[in-house]
Amino acid sequence: MTGKFDFIISVDRTLMTTHHDREFVGFMTTGPAVLLPERLWMWLSAPKVRKGPDGLPKFAPYGLRKIEAALLDAGYSAAIVDPDDVPRYAAEAKAFMIGHHDYFAFNPPSSEWWLVTGREPVNRKSLLKFMSTVAEVKRSRNPGLKIIAGGPAAWQWLYVPHYVEQFAVDTIVDGEAEKAVVQLAKAIVGGSELPRYLSVAPRDSPKLDEISKIKGASVNGLIEIMRGCPRGCKFCNVTLRPLRYIPLEDIEEELKVNRAAGIRAGILHSEDVLLYGADGIHPRPEPLLKLHELAKRYYDKSVTWSHASLAAVVAAEREHGLIRKLSELLLRDEQSFLGFQTGIETGSPRLAHVIMPAKASPYPADKWPDVVEEAFSILHDNHMVPAATIILGLPGELPEDLTKTLELMDRLKDYRSMIVPMFFVPMGVLRREDWFRSVSLSREHAELMVATMRHSVRWAKDIVNKFYLKGVAATPMRSLIIYFLNRAAKFSEGLTPEKVLDYIEEAKERMSSERSEEPVLSPLRKRLEAALASS
Repeated sequence: MTGKFDFIISVDRTLMTTHHDREFVGFMTTGPAVLLPERLWMWLSAPKVRKGPDGLPKFAPYGLRKIEAALLDAGYSAAIVDPDDVPRYAAEAKAFMIGHHDYFAFNPPSSEWWLVTGREPVNRKSLLKFMSTVAEVKRSRNPGLKIIAGGPAAWQWLYVPHYVEQFAVDTIVDGEAEKAVVQLAKAIVGGSELPRYLSVAPRDSPKLDEISKIKGASVNGLIEIMRGCPRGCKFCNVTLRPLRYIPLEDIEEELKVNRAAGIRAGILHSEDVLLYGADGIHPRPEPLLKLHELAKRYYDKSVTWSHASLAAVVAAEREHGLIRKLSELLLRDEQSFLGFQTGIETGSPRLAHVIMPAKASPYPADKWPDVVEEAFSILHDNHMVPAATIILGLPGELPEDLTKTLELMDRLKDYRSMIVPMFFVPMGVLRREDWFRSVSLSREHAELMVATMRHSVRWAKDIVNKFYLKGVAATPMRSLIIYFLNRAAKFSEGLTPEKVLDYIEEAKERMSSERSEEPVLSPLRKRLEAALASS
């Protein structure tokens, strides 16, 4: 596949990369370059992706692969291209499409790094530079080019409408986009007017037989196994989407695509992998074991998860001994550990009951700290490593809630894990250019930040030394990461809550002084918000 394409799809370098075939290294792109030059930071976290004989990326983000597949299945000329090649392809294309997890660094942990250091994360800087390039091609070489922005972070454009105009974005697509992009492609080819904002309601989400299967390999072998979540948490929009378990035969087709590209290690993706084929919120052995046996057949080097809930970990082990069985199935030969993301959010039973009563299910919310510790213990014993989040500044949070979370942190100190604090920033605050001024931290918040940093640095060194970056080829990157962790460990030893609060206030002032006057926002904001309210 070479030459001209009507529809080109891409994203900036922080996502169009394999992160040296190590997904968790990609988290470095959510922060600014610290202790290392930015060029070296980018080399560590986001090296250029390899290309195939056709000059197209050999690997691309899974979400973009799904959009590419939907367009190809609908008969359109479409391809994912490398960000460096976008100007050449965009000059002749009908449309450029982009999807992103965190366009403007409003999501955690990008926003936390930004606030604590007062410096823009590299993912934001990279995206802004990339979009400027695309917009320049449209203005100077191809005025008819349509620019479509979507992905999990599409909502962020609503809070920075000046960028919508600056980057000449024609349409923002919010929600599951496979069907929507085909509709947009038809409109573009037919010369019809495009909507400024297109919200895909849950009822319009694609059914299983409407979800195209990827045609090219995904970054680090990520494969989707289900959509939606049965927990019904009120604060989570994932639960609004219909629950769909991807059939094993469809999963296998995509596994074959990745293995044909030479991928031997991959990630099973869903909001909660342990609920694949579940009986409500109770994990079931048969579908989970069949799924992992299938994945291990193709990903013989390693199989990991994107996300799993701590309550599901406890239920799976208590009811069926499933964590042990999965560990025995997966952790052999070249694979020595399994990592995934999860959420603690709070150690306060009171706050857990208020904001996330379903997160502990099938156990009561007032047992949440016990569920978390039991899950961490189970995972530690089975060489599984959670990368967990804690949210600071939740609505209704009291000092005693933070004390409970600090107590839970102490209970978790002996379990191998990464724990990262996040700041709760109400979406409405992001409408202001000085959103960071709304973040107010107490001494208890700062104590938690110190505790999480010391915990994570300690266990990060253990993980790297025992499990990660083995072999001669990984020596340069391993040496740099160990250097960084040693510096971080020394820094954390002298860190106090008072210093944390001082650092953040200094960072806020630096962010304020570096900003120009707030841009004049156009009527586009009102139009976008009206569209959002009516959809």
